[in-house]
Amino acid sequence: MFDDLKKAGIEGFAGKAILNAEPAVLVEKALANGEGKLMNNGALLIETGKYTGRSPKDKFIVDTPDIHDDIAWGSVNVPISQEKYLALREKVCAYVASREEIYVFKGFAGADPKYTRKFMVINELAAQNLFIHQLLIRPTAEELAAYGDPDFTIIAAPGYLCDPAVDGTNSEAAIIVDYSRHEVLIAGSSYCGEIKKSVFSVMNYLMPKEDDVLPMHCSANMDPETKETAVFFGLSGTGKTTLSADPLRKLIGDDEHGWTSEGVFNFEGGCYAKVINLDPENEPDIYNAIRFGSLVENVIMDEETRKPDYFDATLTENTRVGYPVDYINNSQIPGVGGIPKVVIFLTADAFGVLPPISALTEEAAMYHFVTGFTSKLAGTERGITEPVPTFSTLFGEPFMPMDPGVYAKMLGERIEKYGTKVYLVNTGWTGGPYGVGSRMKLRYTRAMVTAALNGELEKVEYVHDDRFNVEIPTSCPGAPAEILNPRDTWEDKAAYDAQANKLATMFAENFEKKYPNMAPEIKAAGPKAI
Repeated sequence: MFDDLKKAGIEGFAGKAILNAEPAVLVEKALANGEGKLMNNGALLIETGKYTGRSPKDKFIVDTPDIHDDIAWGSVNVPISQEKYLALREKVCAYVASREEIYVFKGFAGADPKYTRKFMVINELAAQNLFIHQLLIRPTAEELAAYGDPDFTIIAAPGYLCDPAVDGTNSEAAIIVDYSRHEVLIAGSSYCGEIKKSVFSVMNYLMPKEDDVLPMHCSANMDPETKETAVFFGLSGTGKTTLSADPLRKLIGDDEHGWTSEGVFNFEGGCYAKVINLDPENEPDIYNAIRFGSLVENVIMDEETRKPDYFDATLTENTRVGYPVDYINNSQIPGVGGIPKVVIFLTADAFGVLPPISALTEEAAMYHFVTGFTSKLAGTERGITEPVPTFSTLFGEPFMPMDPGVYAKMLGERIEKYGTKVYLVNTGWTGGPYGVGSRMKLRYTRAMVTAALNGELEKVEYVHDDRFNVEIPTSCPGAPAEILNPRDTWEDKAAYDAQANKLATMFAENFEKKYPNMAPEIKAAGPKAI
C-alpha cells in the first residue's frame, strides 16, 4: 500500500491507509469524523458545502506535447501548464501525506473485461471513499490481490484550498486531468460528482483512441426476454436515470457507457441519481435504493426523526444519491447489453415548444447529437438557479475532451450499420415556457418511451413539423393525442409561433457558429424559423 502511495507522489505518509474498506467501515469512519449523519433509511447524509454541483470553470487539462493535438481546446477543455500542475500536485500530495488517516479504493471502470481500466482513488474523506466504492465496479478479493498498478490514479483532497494567484487556478478549487501522467487531482471541492465525472472524462479519451469504442453520456436498459437494448442520451436533470430505471426492463447503467461492435457496456458499478422531489410512486426503484451503503448529498433532514425531505431545495436543487447498481432490483449484472435497437435523445426544453416525442432521420439524429440542446437545470452547476437554454455538444460536452467530430462520426456509423431508430424526447415544458407552462408528466413520457422501445411508434402515422424538421406521431399508446403536437397545448398560438421561431433560430445560429464544416445534409436536417 505504501508503495502505491509513493508512486502517486504521496511521500512520507506515516498515518493509516485503509484499502477497499467495506461500506460499514466507511460509514462508521465518516460518522466518527463528523463528515455526515445517518438518515432513518440507513443512508449516509453529507453536506458538500460551497460546491453543490460541478464547477466547470475550475476544470483543467494538463497540456503536454503527446496529447496536445488530441484535445479540443477552448472554453470547456482549458489548458494548464505542466509546470503549474506539478507544483500544485506536490503541495496537494504533501497535504494528503500529513493526514492521520486516508482511504484508498482500487476499482474498475468498464463492465466488459475487454475494455476495463483500473482506477485507484485516494480520498481524504471516508464519505467520498464510500461514494466511489459504490460508483465504480468493485473487485473481488481475487481481483484485488492481482490488481497490480492502476491505469489511472485520482487524488481527492477537498480540504486543500488552492491559491489562484500562485497555483494558476480560478478559485480555491481545481479539477485537473493529466492524461500523460495518468492521474487526476481534485482539490477544494467536496462535491462527489467531480470524482465520478473525472473517471468519465478519462474513459472518454481512452476508449476512442485505444479501443474504437464510442463513449456515451447515456443511460441504458434492455428487455429481459428479447435482450433488445436502448440508450438514453441527456444532460443532468433530463431524465436519464429516471427513465432507464424501468420496472419492466433490466437496468444496465444510468450515466456512462461504451458502444462496441458487440453491444454496450456500463463504465460504472453504481448510479448517481438526482433526488429533488423524489416520490416513491413515480420513482420507486430510486426511492428504494436509498438505504444503508448509499451516500446522499445535500438533502434536508429532520434532526429528530432523521427523515429526509426530498422536496426541500434549501441547500441546492441538485440533491443527489450514489448507490451500487445492484440496489436496483432489476439491474443487469454485469452491465453489458446488446447493440442498441433504439436511441433516445432527452432534452428539457424550457421554451415549451419541442414535441414530447418525435422521430429523427439519420441526418437529423446526427444534427441533434452534435447540437445537444437542453436547458441546464437548477443546481447541476454552480450559479444555475433556473433553467438556462444551452447547447452541449454530444449531450456531454464538459466530459468529451476530443474533437466532437470524432464521437459524432462513430455514432453515425453505428446508427447506419445497425439500423437503430432514433427519437427526440422533450421532458421539459408544455403548454407554455418555464414559469407559464408545466413540466411534462412523467407517466406520459414513460408511455411514449415504452412505445418507442417496443416498436409501437413504428406503427402509427406521423406529421412532419417544418420548423423543427422532425416527425411527430399523431397518436401514442398511453399518452393523450392532444399533447403530442406542442402548438396544440398553447392557448396563444401566435405566442407559440414566436417562441418556436426563437428557439429554431438559436439552433441555426449555434450550428453555424460551432459546426461550419459539417456535411450540408446534416445542416439541412436541423430546425429553421418559418
